[in-house]
Amino acid sequence: MIDAPEPVMLSALEHYSYCPRQCALIHVEQVWDENIYTLRGRDLHRHADEAGGEDRCGVRIERALPLWSERLGLVGKADVVEFVDGIPCPVEYKSGRSRKGHHEELQLCSQALCLAEMFGVAVPKGALYWHGSRERREVVFTDKQVAEVEGLTDAVRNMIGNRQVPPPVNDKRCEGCSLKESCLPAVIAEKDRSRKAARKLFIVEGGM
Repeated sequence: MIDAPEPVMLSALEHYSYCPRQCALIHVEQVWDENIYTLRGRDLHRHADEAGGEDRCGVRIERALPLWSERLGLVGKADVVEFVDGIPCPVEYKSGRSRKGHHEELQLCSQALCLAEMFGVAVPKGALYWHGSRERREVVFTDKQVAEVEGLTDAVRNMIGNRQVPPPVNDKRCEGCSLKESCLPAVIAEKDRSRKAARKLFIVEGGM
């Protein structure tokens, strides 16, 4: 009997896509800190996290719908799923203003793959809703995104299974990250630079 793959949280895919170290701190080290952005996001999701459904203008709307994919070994839940003529459309709510959102699109695509497997229908699109700017953007999924979600799932599962924590990136991604104080990207990066400089000096002096 072949063991089922260790399930991966849908949220971990977006974390890993944005920053593998952030993903590891959350899902391997169980580190979580709050900042203004995470607090806004949590407040925004408060209503969406209340499970329930309603019919609106012929569209069935389900909130906090549990999601899973046995094929990929994914589990999680969707903020909102709209059912139009029996076809589910995941809607992910984000705080702030609309932006390109590559990482968010991958998270949405992973939800669509779960829904497709759960309901046995193709789920070709989803939507991102940006609360800050009151904008909704439709996302039509591509084969490239599907392949990227599958690759991310494998990468996250391997990282968590091996309890790996990648080194910090120390770039613009760190500026708004709630884990900055726990990650200490600048401090660790400076130590790495010092060690490299010391090794280089040792090699130079040793070769003279």
